[in-house]
Amino acid sequence: MKFNKFKTVIFLGLLAIVGVIFMQIFLLNQAYVFEKKDVEDKIHFALQDVVERIYRDNKTELPTTNLIKKVSENYFIVNVNDDFENQILEHYLKTEFERVKLELDFEYAIYDCTSESMVYGNYVSFKGEKSKTCVNCFPKNADLTYYFAIRFPYIKQTYFKSLSQYWGFTAVLFFVLIIYVYSVFLMLQQKRYTDLQKDFINNMTHEFKTPLASILIASNYANSQNEIKENPKLSKYIQIIINQSNKLNQHIEQILYFAKTDHNQVMIDKTKLDLMAILDLVKENILLKHQKEIVVQMILERNYVIKADEFHFYNMLYNIVDNAVKYADIKAIISIAAEENKRGLQLNLADNGVGIPANDLPFVFDKFYRVTRLDNQDVEGFGIGLSYVKRVCEWHKWKVSVKNNVEKGITVSIQINKNDYE
Repeated sequence: MKFNKFKTVIFLGLLAIVGVIFMQIFLLNQAYVFEKKDVEDKIHFALQDVVERIYRDNKTELPTTNLIKKVSENYFIVNVNDDFENQILEHYLKTEFERVKLELDFEYAIYDCTSESMVYGNYVSFKGEKSKTCVNCFPKNADLTYYFAIRFPYIKQTYFKSLSQYWGFTAVLFFVLIIYVYSVFLMLQQKRYTDLQKDFINNMTHEFKTPLASILIASNYANSQNEIKENPKLSKYIQIIINQSNKLNQHIEQILYFAKTDHNQVMIDKTKLDLMAILDLVKENILLKHQKEIVVQMILERNYVIKADEFHFYNMLYNIVDNAVKYADIKAIISIAAEENKRGLQLNLADNGVGIPANDLPFVFDKFYRVTRLDNQDVEGFGIGLSYVKRVCEWHKWKVSVKNNVEKGITVSIQINKNDYE
């Protein structure tokens, strides 16, 4: 499989997506760890202050050992090792949690020495909401005598709520990534369809050229026979076959050139060309092709020498003039003028045709685009003539534009660079 730029961009994009996802997961995990540690520190400090206030009330000396033990993520045991009352404990817990700005619902239980069991204290909600109590969630600890246990039933939900900003950023990030992946999928699908279309066009045109060449050979041979020459009707029909075959061959060549340009297979070979000689050749072939009355006026200040690819430069001018004749009324008048300006040499090809609606002007250089008009069925072509003109100008790094004339028809202007003419 060919490793081209398109595949490289997709591969790098996928690597970037994987990297961003891992980075976001890492950041979320770090934020969760920091938030968890912050909450646990607040709980520890608040419980430590509660113990200190109990010892201060009892006027006893505070032990130096750590009296707070974390049993699980939401369950703590506080070894007071001194007498305390239920109501005072609850008041101290509320006060200290509020002081450290820890708005967590909690429930607590106190060990009763007389019954040797945990006595459920109360469920405290900072928002005043009622919740199911869990009396059996406080197991007895045989190693301690004066202690209480405290439980935070919704501490995990608090962690996730506190990370709401991170979740919002993550949601936006994944939304963007989904759009990117979907766009890549559409581009791959479109590229596959485009490749199929190009292969079809190439195969179709090549298959057409073989029988068409046989028709032209046979027609030219028949046209050279005396029997055909002596019969005006047969000679006319043979000439029609030759003309239409040449026309069909020209259309096939145009389609083939477009298929090649899409694959970047066009090579430009610039040579010095006599502009007047090229224009005379275009005029001669146009007069041979069309039966209507045609007037081609050439207005050149001097005989210019153009540096361009001879084949494509001729075809470009031929296409413009051919379109001018197609869309002219009974008599086609084409004016070809060249004038020098600051940017170089500008070729202006004006006609007296039907013109182009203003809404269609921006799209006339698009491939297969045809202007909507009543005579479309009467005018031959595939809508690739002006698109080919634009391609040729792009290959030469020239500029091309089209505008409607004040009175009638259009003017196609080609701006040739200073380095491309003498």
